[in-house]
Amino acid sequence: MLCPVGRRAAASRRLLAFTRRLSSSSEPQSVRNIGISAHIDSGKTTLTERILYYTGRIGAIHEVRGKDGVGAKMDFMELEREKGITIQSAATHCAWGDHDINVIDTPGHVDFTIEAAALRPSEPCGRRQLPPAVCTLVSPAPGLLRRYSVPRLAFINKLDREGSDPDAVIGQLRDKLRLNAVAMQIPIGVSGDHEGVVDLLERRALRFSGPGGEEVEEGEVPAGLQAAMEEKRAELLEKLADADEEIAEFYLAEEEPPLGVLRAAIRRQTIANAITPVFMGSAFKNKGVQPLLDGVVSYLPAPTEVTNCALDLDKDEEQVGLTGVSSDPFVGLAFKLEEGKFGQLTYMRIYQGKVGRGDTIQSMAADRRKVRIPRLVRMHANEMEDVESVGAGDIVAMFGVDCASGTTFTDGKTKLSMTSMFVPDPVSSLALEDPTFRVHTDDESGQTIISGMGELHLEIYVERLKREYGVECSTGNPKVAFRETASTRSKFAYTHKKQSGGSGQFGRVEGYVEPISSDALGQGAYEFDNQLVGNMIPPEFVTAIDKAPLSAAGFREAMLKGTLTGSPVMGMRVVLQDGLAHAVDSNELAFRAAAQGAFKQAMATAKPVLLEPLMSTEVAVPAEFQGTAVALVSQRKGTVNSMEGAEFVTIDADVPLESMFGFSSDLRGVTQGKGEYTMEYKAHVPAPRDKTELMVKKWKEQQAGKSEE
Repeated sequence: MLCPVGRRAAASRRLLAFTRRLSSSSEPQSVRNIGISAHIDSGKTTLTERILYYTGRIGAIHEVRGKDGVGAKMDFMELEREKGITIQSAATHCAWGDHDINVIDTPGHVDFTIEAAALRPSEPCGRRQLPPAVCTLVSPAPGLLRRYSVPRLAFINKLDREGSDPDAVIGQLRDKLRLNAVAMQIPIGVSGDHEGVVDLLERRALRFSGPGGEEVEEGEVPAGLQAAMEEKRAELLEKLADADEEIAEFYLAEEEPPLGVLRAAIRRQTIANAITPVFMGSAFKNKGVQPLLDGVVSYLPAPTEVTNCALDLDKDEEQVGLTGVSSDPFVGLAFKLEEGKFGQLTYMRIYQGKVGRGDTIQSMAADRRKVRIPRLVRMHANEMEDVESVGAGDIVAMFGVDCASGTTFTDGKTKLSMTSMFVPDPVSSLALEDPTFRVHTDDESGQTIISGMGELHLEIYVERLKREYGVECSTGNPKVAFRETASTRSKFAYTHKKQSGGSGQFGRVEGYVEPISSDALGQGAYEFDNQLVGNMIPPEFVTAIDKAPLSAAGFREAMLKGTLTGSPVMGMRVVLQDGLAHAVDSNELAFRAAAQGAFKQAMATAKPVLLEPLMSTEVAVPAEFQGTAVALVSQRKGTVNSMEGAEFVTIDADVPLESMFGFSSDLRGVTQGKGEYTMEYKAHVPAPRDKTELMVKKWKEQQAGKSEE
């Protein structure tokens, strides 16, 4: 191995050496930035804990939901330790051999996707890169791997579990994610017999011993695995030859490539995204992690080997390549904000140049504000280690820098900006700065609405409001925006007359109301058609019948509360045909009241119907879950319009909004976390009879209760 590990004394020596160079920046060629990425419960945080232990960053291993009550280093939030899941991404810094590694442990639950995606690419060039990924797999699934093209290694975890089948996982990587996955190892036993791995390049067996698996023992490959090793090694060479011309020459000549040539080819093609090297083991059982670290150093790119581009704001956003060299002008991106006891903590990735404590940097946001960096730290989960300066490729955090997530900073010598993050639209809401977490007040219901990526996402934020800020929130499903409309034409002839001494009130209106076409109904239309002949109603009073200049009045005001359930009325045309005014007693107030009375009179015979919002819903699932997803949509009274795709199916359906609450959790439950959906408003449609009867009954009971009060 490139960096063999000894006992804890060796780990202590590495930690001491690492601490000595902590205050200075490393050369970009010796830096690796990696994100540990995968679905929930695949062992990402457990793997990160082992990485920290074997690199000497921590002195003892603690487990997620461990019996000692300490918990894994990277899950430092109380909520994370209670629920046994990662809620927010956490950064740390460690060293392996002569290389520094910045590690980001990302959440696996899809509700917290934005945490994993904060440094990912957006569009060709003009993009910023997600750190090369170590993808922890029990079984692969779509997500950031499918969406963003970044150099990656795969680590097949939990080989100690019953039924483990690394060949099947590699097959799924190839078939479902369309990755050219190449096994770098084969297991020495699986399930309860898992002892270690066989290194295919060097044809040697690696076993892991010691209390924490810190001792790596090299030995001969067991006789029973010799044939399997040669078969998998030949497969590795064949796939590498398909991608790399130099190896292809050796392959066609039936010659064995030198080990150094093989490693160089694997590195080239990994950085080019032509292959995905696959390692394996069991992080929980302390097996296979050290060879993975060797793979990170050997095969993943240094910051200077990844193309990043920015937009030159002085040249109409012309794309400019960034060098990744520390001696060039500084360019950094604030990709994550965190509110702590010392104020806002701003995480920043340095793309070019260097920055130090006390330096002045300039925001490329609209205000172009200059800020001084009072303190610069490297993060170790929730612990901070002060540094004097950092260079290209590093990930650090700053205090005292007030900005928004996605803000680019430079040294002022250039006016370059990185592209902003793509943020998925929220798909779930509750009645009550993560860019996927949005808050607004509903004008109709008066409720405070929070929106996010799923029910768990929202539950966590409500709990954090309580624990971190002492704010108790009562939550529930938001009120659905039901509407009412007329189903047939209905005439009105209403006279408002009031006499109470002195000038009275008089106004008479005649005409009819009728429903508007279904197309206009979907737009929530209201039309007022004045067909008066002559001056039976003076023109200055007609406005009051429709609406007053400064506020809703007349028919418009009456339509704010329907006669069935008190919901607003939509999709109606009001036609005014005749009326009568009094020379003394008629005024705007009288005709406003006449219009409201006429509306109630007409609706009584217009056969009103209750309308509910229908959502255009797009559900995306792997093909094996197509039937289950369609059944789930049908259970929620949805109508499937079309289905497209082969390996990954997109289902287009129309579903009532009221039926969509809780859909996010149900979909992920029946698709092993692999299903995704989005929805948008399509139209209001007539509600089923049973729902209408129930809501009418509830409305009448509420009105009766108010009358008794």
